[in-house]
Amino acid sequence: MSQNVIALCVIGFFMVFPLVIGFTAKGKASGSAEDYFIQSRGMGGIAVFFSVAATWWSAFAFLGSNGYFYTTGPLYWTAIAWNILFGILYFGVGKKVWYFGKLNGYVTATDFFKHQYGSVALGNIVAIIMIVGTVPYLQVQLSGGAYLIEVASGGLIPFAAAALLFYVVIIIYVWAGGIRAIAWCDIFYGVLLFFGMVFAGFYVASLVGGPTAMFHQVENLFPGHTHLLPGNWMGWLSMFIITPIGSFMGPQMWARFYSVKSAQTFDIMPFLLAFAAIAYVGSMLTGNAGKILYPDVSELINSNADYILPTVLFNNAPFVLGSILMACGAAAAMSTANAQVLALSTVWTMDFHRNYINKNMTESKTIWIGRIAILVFSAGAYIMCLFIPGLLVSIGLVTLGFTAQVMVPTCGALFWKRSTVAGSIAGIVVGGGINAVCGLGLIAAPGPFATGGTGLFAFLCNVVVFVVVSMLTKPRPEKLMNELKQQYADYYHQVDMY
Repeated sequence: MSQNVIALCVIGFFMVFPLVIGFTAKGKASGSAEDYFIQSRGMGGIAVFFSVAATWWSAFAFLGSNGYFYTTGPLYWTAIAWNILFGILYFGVGKKVWYFGKLNGYVTATDFFKHQYGSVALGNIVAIIMIVGTVPYLQVQLSGGAYLIEVASGGLIPFAAAALLFYVVIIIYVWAGGIRAIAWCDIFYGVLLFFGMVFAGFYVASLVGGPTAMFHQVENLFPGHTHLLPGNWMGWLSMFIITPIGSFMGPQMWARFYSVKSAQTFDIMPFLLAFAAIAYVGSMLTGNAGKILYPDVSELINSNADYILPTVLFNNAPFVLGSILMACGAAAAMSTANAQVLALSTVWTMDFHRNYINKNMTESKTIWIGRIAILVFSAGAYIMCLFIPGLLVSIGLVTLGFTAQVMVPTCGALFWKRSTVAGSIAGIVVGGGINAVCGLGLIAAPGPFATGGTGLFAFLCNVVVFVVVSMLTKPRPEKLMNELKQQYADYYHQVDMY
């Protein structure tokens, strides 16, 4: 059997399998919009863990992490800390959002802000921020998936066609089964992603004599490359804070707050997500061993550090093994892209179309509008991945800087009674604006923030503006605060005291 046939068989399996799951999930659907977008708030613990983990990990993790270890040494070790922080946030913040969503019928993040602050304007601003921050990140997934399919096929499927294939498969199964199809696929994707990252790392390290020999060679050939803090402590701090917060506040994660069936699921997530971070050992081994094998980035496919793993496998591994591992990477990209596509669709359908275009949509009509939105957002991301280049991690950090801004008014609503609508809007506008102009390189962040700390600087500015403006402006209405006070009392009695 020729290599091309083998490659197509491997890719075909990974493309067809989610389609089968999607149409199986469709058979379980109730036909309601709530079921399509958040599984009628009945997602079980296993599906929640794999869906959260696989959505949280992405091409950013499978490809971008290798590239970051290759170019900047141990900076990406921050991933272990941010996995722990993400799990803590899921427990401490996500659990409360889940409860109030279930109690008040929230479907999107916008619903949370409209109710908690009594402000339609704030809700709409949050929706816009989420769209602006998520569409480019969706581009990261399409680009990463296309890279991997291209390499797995031995170049038989070029980048543009690979991205289109990736895009079409996602549309079909998400169109058919909604979030239930995504959650079921993510169990499959999550297992592949974890073992794919670890196995690939140890395999690549074996090419240079194993992990111990690898570290000796890296330190001899590239002195300082393995140092814990390679002169950029602000980059460490920013990645530790902004990456988990930005991902946590993405619309795809809000859907995973609302979908959960039981409060107990939130309690174990910090431990499970911290354990899953072991997979980054594989990325570290790939990045460092790859630097020994290909010290000049110009030797990599397209001279792109994100291609270090595909380059090593393409030139050194048996073709079947390389194709399978690349397909595992494509699973990482697909598991995040599917969630983002549906989340963007949900935001448009529920927050804009239903409120401003057709307020009297039937359940069936609502689902169809959501499906059309899936097409539109995916097409936009596809066009971007063809014409906007950039390192996956670099693009990802800028986009996460936008969605991270939403954490400030979220925590304000949950933990600070004095938070106001004016403070929330002012903070988001200032933080988002700074992230945009600095992220695009129009101006540089001041002082130490100039070296990798743009997102953190924008976030801190948001916090300061939020607190100051909230203290100087009118509190939320007394009637609303009394309602929320009772709900919070019920939360601590019913949920935290079992």
